[in-house]
Formats: sequence, C-alpha cells, structure tokens
Amino acid sequence: MAKPVLEDVADSDLHEKIKRVMECETFEDLLATTAPLEEYLANAGCLRQLRSLEDKYLLAEDILMFQVIHRVRGPFERFRDGLGSLGVLDKIQTHPESFRPLLCWSPTTLTADLIDSLFTIRLSPVGSNRRQAEEMVVPFWRDYLADAEDQEGTQKLETILAFATGASAVSPIGFSPQPSIEFLHQEHDGGNPSKLPIANTCINCLKLPLHTSYDDFQENMDFALGNTHGFGIV
Repeated sequence: MAKPVLEDVADSDLHEKIKRVMECETFEDLLATTAPLEEYLANAGCLRQLRSLEDKYLLAEDILMFQVIHRVRGPFERFRDGLGSLGVLDKIQTHPESFRPLLCWSPTTLTADLIDSLFTIRLSPVGSNRRQAEEMVVPFWRDYLADAEDQEGTQKLETILAFATGASAVSPIGFSPQPSIEFLHQEHDGGNPSKLPIANTCINCLKLPLHTSYDDFQENMDFALGNTHGFGIV
C-alpha cells in the first residue's frame, strides 16, 4: 500500500498545519508549531516526544497515516463488507474500470451542450403570445452557449453557470433543484421591459430577457455577465 502524501488530506486547515510542520527549519520552530496540535495528536495517537528537527518527518508521516488511512478504516471496512454480502465487491474487483464512473468522481469539462442539458426550459402554453416570444429566444440562448464555447472555451461557460446557479462547476451530486430557464415577460424598473437576464441562485433559475434579435440578446447577456460580481442580479 502506498504511503499517503500531503495532497491526500482534504481538510484545508489540517493540510496547512501539516505543511507548516514539514517546513520547520529549527527545532524551536518545530516545538512552537506542534504545541497547538497536542490535543489532536493525542486523540489521533500521534503524540510523540520530539528530540530533533528530523522528527518532523516522522510526525508528519504519523499524522498522514491517521488522517488518510486509520481514521476511515472502520467505515471503509463496513462498506466493503456490505458490498461483499451482495456479491458486488467481487464484480468491482473483476471489472474495476466499469465501476470507476459510479464510485470515483472526476471533474466535468463544461461544454455548450452540457450546460444546455442541465437547464429545463419552462415554456408558456402552446399557442399563446408568450410562447411565440419564448420560442424565438430559446435558439438565441443555445447560440450564445455555442459562441461562448467557441470564443472563450470553458472560462465563459463557467461564468454563465455561476451567474445562474452560484457554482462554476457541476458538483458530484449535481444540482438540487434542477437548473431551469424562465422568461422575463413582466416589466421592471418603472415600466421599461427588462433587457438583462436575472438569476435566482437559491432555486437555480435563470430568467432570460425577450429580444427579437440575437445581437441584442448577446450584447445584454455579455453586459450582465461582465458587470455582476459572482452571481445574482445586475
């Protein structure tokens, strides 16, 4: 079994503390750095008497073994036993690559098609005047995503997703509620029709303005994304 390394520690605060221990340059610095960690080290079974600066490597190794291996051994073994009781473990060991997408998360590269598939478009009833206006804007939205991908790649797609949901990437468990698109039929700001998109990140809802030309739609979308710090409303 490979020894755990610092990058395996997911806890950012503990990661930084272990890093400081490993970077100590004097024995006195090592003692001062480890003093606030005594309670954690005692609970982890890693408390040892430090006699020289070189002991920092043994201490860091002990912490890594506890945090990455021993701390989760019990739950992991129970999980393994559960899989074994149903015969799933044997299948995983026989076909590991087939099960990798189910058990191991990997970052998703954003594409125009992926973002389009994330959003449910909520259209008005068929035959209504609102439906006609909305159906004109839907192709604008998809063209805008395609242009964003072609011109700026994933960076602009991340900005679009963050504007609508508050997240610049798709999380391992997806979104809840599912992102949706609505349309701005009501008038805002003193009776003038809204030209800019509005996002409600609490419910992952993006409200698109109703424009009759793609150039106007693109210009106002770009303005909104460029003048919103983070996400929300322009």
